[in-house]
Amino acid sequence: MKTTHRRLALGLPALFTLLAFFALTLAGGWAIAENNRVTFPANLDSLVHYTTVKRGNVTEHMLTSQAAIDAVKKGLPVPNGTHVVLVDYRDSKVFRYFVMEKREGWGADYEPARRTGDWQFQHFKADKTVNMSETTARCQSCHQGREDKQHLYTFGDLERFKPQ
Repeated sequence: MKTTHRRLALGLPALFTLLAFFALTLAGGWAIAENNRVTFPANLDSLVHYTTVKRGNVTEHMLTSQAAIDAVKKGLPVPNGTHVVLVDYRDSKVFRYFVMEKREGWGADYEPARRTGDWQFQHFKADKTVNMSETTARCQSCHQGREDKQHLYTFGDLERFKPQ
């Protein structure tokens, strides 16, 4: 009997830890990434740096294709295949990347309450690998409010962009 009680006593803390993990996860207490179709742009160096946003000690360079800039300036939808990249710099070094990618029909991958047109989002580490500790649901939630601007917070910057 002693051995049985000892095993049970050792197992209860582990059980409570496991239950707490699932409770926090289901309640949204921890960010859990999801795989989606977003790719890191192979042509990053050819994308246009169209604006810079400063937030405290963070500097964000916004990049996209010339085709996307041209479409916005003409009042047209951003073309399918477009990447919009936020490069997050800390202490003058790349800290991480946030990537939006638009492809035909991609919105259907999500229930209507989460859709942002046909845009999907992904977080990448400085080494350009997917950051699985970030969730894209927050991105979708905020960008939904920009439907009138093609879900882009820097839409006005695209409209005003003039190459140097």
